[in-house]
Amino acid sequence: MQCDAKFDFLTRKHHCRRCGRCFCDKCCGQKVPLRRMCFVDPVRQCAECALVSHKEAEFYDKQLKVLLSGATFLVTFGNSEKPETMVCRLSNNQRYLLLDGDSHHEIDVARICSVQTLTEGFPPGEKDMHTYTSLLGSQPASEGGNARATGMSLRLAAPGADGLTQLKLTAGEDAPASRRQSTAWLAAMHKATKLLYESRDQ
Repeated sequence: MQCDAKFDFLTRKHHCRRCGRCFCDKCCGQKVPLRRMCFVDPVRQCAECALVSHKEAEFYDKQLKVLLSGATFLVTFGNSEKPETMVCRLSNNQRYLLLDGDSHHEIDVARICSVQTLTEGFPPGEKDMHTYTSLLGSQPASEGGNARATGMSLRLAAPGADGLTQLKLTAGEDAPASRRQSTAWLAAMHKATKLLYESRDQ
């Protein structure tokens, strides 16, 4: 949506630093941090972009630290019967999910097609599962209640493989502190996926 103002010598054009469209001062007066585009100071943005940028700033301040520090999960690759205990974390450049256990795996975030947050008491496909398709552009499923996240299912296009590969992360039933860390990591990953979905056209 672009501003309907008639621009002249007194009514100046202002460019939103996020979307690049032209607005009057009233429609493009908010100054918000825009870290993903490497602006050091808050910059002028239109109301629509400022809303997304506020959410991103909150993500950078809170959830990103959780994703970088990682958490322990039971990880199942594809059709494998036996899960492996691994620490999952986001790489420092935010481009890879790093899985470390008896083996080491790096998953390119750009290859992830869909993310499903699995919640307590509901098998995959039931109403209380949050689904966001981060790269394919379908609508997110409706969110249900305040259910506790127990795991996450990722579908990704593996290099050199036909079709999609599934990766399942499940929080273990071990020490409460580890369980809290895993739940916090899943919540942060869910927030990141939701943010990717909402800002994919920005």
